[in-house]
Amino acid sequence: MTVNNTTTLIAPYGGRLIDLMAPAEALADLKAYAGRLPSIQVSERVACDLELLATGAFSPLDRFMGQADHQRVLDEMRLTDGHLFPIPITLPVESGPDIVLGRDIALRNAKNELLAVLTIEEIYAWDRDEVARKVFGTADLRHPLVAEMHRWGPLNLSGRLQVLQLPTHYDFQALRLTPAQTRARLETLRTANPKSQIPNPQLNVVAFQTRNPLHRVHEELTKRAIEAVDGVLLLHPVVGLTKPGDVDHFTRVRTYRALAERYYDPDRIVLSLLPLAMRLAGPREAVWHMLIRRNYGANHLIVGRDHAGPGVDSTGKPFYGPYDAQELAERYSAELGVQIVPFTMLVYLPDEGRYEEISKVAAGVQTANISGTQVRDEYLNNGRQLPAWFTRPEVAEILAESYPPRHKQGVCIWFTGLSGAGKTTTAEVLTELLLEHGRQVTVLDGDVVRTHLSKGLGFSKEDRDINIRRIGYVAAEIVRHGGTVVCAAVSPYRATRGDVRRMVGSEHFVEVFVDTPLAVCESRDYKGMYARARRGEIKGFTGIDDPYEAPEHAEIVLDTVSHTPEENAHVIVDYLSGQGLVRVAERPAPSASQSHLDNSLGPPFDELRRAAHDAVS
Repeated sequence: MTVNNTTTLIAPYGGRLIDLMAPAEALADLKAYAGRLPSIQVSERVACDLELLATGAFSPLDRFMGQADHQRVLDEMRLTDGHLFPIPITLPVESGPDIVLGRDIALRNAKNELLAVLTIEEIYAWDRDEVARKVFGTADLRHPLVAEMHRWGPLNLSGRLQVLQLPTHYDFQALRLTPAQTRARLETLRTANPKSQIPNPQLNVVAFQTRNPLHRVHEELTKRAIEAVDGVLLLHPVVGLTKPGDVDHFTRVRTYRALAERYYDPDRIVLSLLPLAMRLAGPREAVWHMLIRRNYGANHLIVGRDHAGPGVDSTGKPFYGPYDAQELAERYSAELGVQIVPFTMLVYLPDEGRYEEISKVAAGVQTANISGTQVRDEYLNNGRQLPAWFTRPEVAEILAESYPPRHKQGVCIWFTGLSGAGKTTTAEVLTELLLEHGRQVTVLDGDVVRTHLSKGLGFSKEDRDINIRRIGYVAAEIVRHGGTVVCAAVSPYRATRGDVRRMVGSEHFVEVFVDTPLAVCESRDYKGMYARARRGEIKGFTGIDDPYEAPEHAEIVLDTVSHTPEENAHVIVDYLSGQGLVRVAERPAPSASQSHLDNSLGPPFDELRRAAHDAVS
């Protein structure tokens, strides 16, 4: 089905909007047929992709990519027909008896909603490392998508799609506009504003991609952009999957709606929500965003500094350069027909009560600016309201309601190390210290979890990964609701721990590597498990005949040979205090008897603390 309308907007990429929705007259029979088919449950990411495929947001793509399209996208950022497409859109699955060429299969989401029927026309293997290298430019597990891909199935499916329904959303329904609906709304701005001075026959639409709350500087930037092109604004926030740790979309959309209703000319703005699952692919993603926004009717896109970047890698360096995305977007701007509006650095001039481009501010003129880090660390994390010159009062109030001070936010302390390393013992001491400092704590110990949450799982790599991801899921939910969770599990595989970090969010995840030598762990093994593994009575035992992949960049590394569990627990508390996650009262000066006890331990206790603190990476 094709959507063709006379329009003053730029045409969709490829000339038409793809529409994969099943015809209304065939829907009842197709649903009945789909209900009898074998089905696969797709991830939230795949469900987002399916929604945008179905409504034409990914035009001219009309299916999950086949092998030829997939390979050319990796190599050249193009489909086999030559159209530009920088991001692979795939349906990864595990092999199984129902994955057969020529077979119809139903696609369901996590809520078991019947979404679509896929006719399997291709089944092909894909290379995780190749995708990581070519699309994201890194194999670093701190990249959220690189970590996530480790739990994707090894096979990709492609074929004809018949979409029965879009995923159900109960929130902000009036703002969840498809490309066709967004285009129709933009057209009304043209006809509802007959006195517009826009000179071109094509309506200029500036799209603003955002996954963060909007402040005054963004408001100023977008207003200047629409004035510069004598156009209108498509405020197009992402409400699918964004960067782990981002402000939730419920909070963000409330701020966007308040701004759109009160501070913009209603004839020059459309607020439309985009259910996109971001890849955080930096430069490639910027080009993808241009293509998508063209399909929604925009012929300009504001591209910011480090656009769609995932932050820093395991060494603390940004994954992408600050202007890499702008440069690649500029390279393909003419081909896509979407002009780039660079995000210009603006500063506030307190003496004049206005914003200005920093390049136009004379030397010596007083300026004011608050960075994103300052917003989080100095204001929101401390319960301080943002100043009116920086953000509108309605936005400041919404953020204050939704963003508690840092010491009231959730945190996951994840102990990892060999069996017998001292994880559980240190976690028990830490739990009491955190309770002393007013934190309510949930403990998820690996052995206890296996008794209840993961009963029946074995010790194969697959079962171990399932167990760790289950712990991670529960931990992420506790953190999301402001709780403190202490997890102690061997968790031997680096990629799986990275996946848990992604679920929880890096800003709320503290990896503690209990770095105890194998020989020491064996000497502490009162259960005799290591001895049995050495004799071959237990197979796949971590550290003996199954690898333990030590963290490369843990927040904290503990030495349990030279330091006691109590000393190590205090190191963790000190770290959490330094991050603002725990409020620690001043400790009283030690008594004479306590000083004698500290001296009797060898080096003074504060020197031990400092020595242990040196292990914090």
